[in-house]
Amino acid sequence: MRQSGTNLPKVGRYNRAVVLDQIQLADGISRVEIAQYTGLTPQTVSGIVRRLIEEGIIREDGESKGAAGGKPRTTLRVNADAGCAVGLHFDPVELSCTVVDLLGRPLVVKKRPARHVTDPAEVVKDMAELVADVLAETGVDRDKVLGIGLATPGPIDLEHGVIVGAPQLTNWTRVPVQHMLSETTGLPVTLDNDATAAAIGERWSGAGRGVADFAYFFFGTGIGGGLILNHQVYRGGSRNAGEFGHSSVLPDGPECYCGNRGCLERLVNPTAIVAEVHRRLAAGSHPDSALARVFAEDPDAVDHAAIRVAAAAGDPVAAAVIDETAEHVASVAVDIANFLDVDLIVLGGHGIQHVESRYVAVVAAALKSRPLSRHIRVVEVEASPLGTDAAVVGSAALVLHATYSPQLSALVGAGVTPGSQR
Repeated sequence: MRQSGTNLPKVGRYNRAVVLDQIQLADGISRVEIAQYTGLTPQTVSGIVRRLIEEGIIREDGESKGAAGGKPRTTLRVNADAGCAVGLHFDPVELSCTVVDLLGRPLVVKKRPARHVTDPAEVVKDMAELVADVLAETGVDRDKVLGIGLATPGPIDLEHGVIVGAPQLTNWTRVPVQHMLSETTGLPVTLDNDATAAAIGERWSGAGRGVADFAYFFFGTGIGGGLILNHQVYRGGSRNAGEFGHSSVLPDGPECYCGNRGCLERLVNPTAIVAEVHRRLAAGSHPDSALARVFAEDPDAVDHAAIRVAAAAGDPVAAAVIDETAEHVASVAVDIANFLDVDLIVLGGHGIQHVESRYVAVVAAALKSRPLSRHIRVVEVEASPLGTDAAVVGSAALVLHATYSPQLSALVGAGVTPGSQR
């Protein structure tokens, strides 16, 4: 499905974003094709393209054959070096930073342990130092930096740029992190939760590229989610939609900090997985498990990373626990397919590193057999090609998305329905 523009004069900024979006997604497209896909007049497309070329954002790149007997068409592509965005992902245990070009491709990624996590001012200082290091390493001209995208745990008050009070972060109650980071770095900052940022990254340069409707599961310290519906980021009334981790999958399950019981996050977060593996190993009934020998010598060595590696290698205890957690994820994925009728579900984040294929297999099996619409079409499921860098690349994509992608709010403000003036 393509996004359509409007020929009314009040929404030139939206039309510009629609045209640029087509060029970015196609990686080689003509003016004629843009007009066909968007419903804009050829004159409108030509005017927008001319200005984008003058600004250096896009470039002409050879010619392609037109229709039979027609003249060759000039191919348009994004000029990837025309600008860049910085991405920062703040996880309670790690800070990650990247710089991406206009196609969302990372030029460098740097990571370091998160220090002084209970002191927001010190964390922001560390963020600013990491940004400076990354920009220095890439040698990017600061004038080309569009801004910083910051992805953090939620919930977030996006209107005021505030972390409201993430459960994993002590002393982070209504911290104005957006303003603090912008003031420290001298760059504009776009804030969002890490799962939504990762979903935007998928939409820009990952598995969700060109997909109208998809859901993204982010596996990190907790479990988050992001939604792209009709090519738009869906945030909901409080702008915190996508909390897939707080779907109750076991009504009689353990209490969750959110006030619910048996939440997905409570059952499949790293701490829960480690506790369940330790419980089974302590029972001493798995002599065929390589983890059992490690556990006997040093239980602390059987951490989440070791369990994922062991599961990937087929260790019976680790594999069984991972597959059971994947079944819980599958239940929520089926609910999403039934509620929202998405085309694709993407699984990503560092929390499923090495075991992506096990999660995908379990979720895919559920999506083939359980959603109501399965006889019409089966919802696809993919592991994120962005892998462990999904959130940090996505945080940089926040800037690109806000700057260049079509935002329906522009049309709402002008009183226009997308496609109504085709």
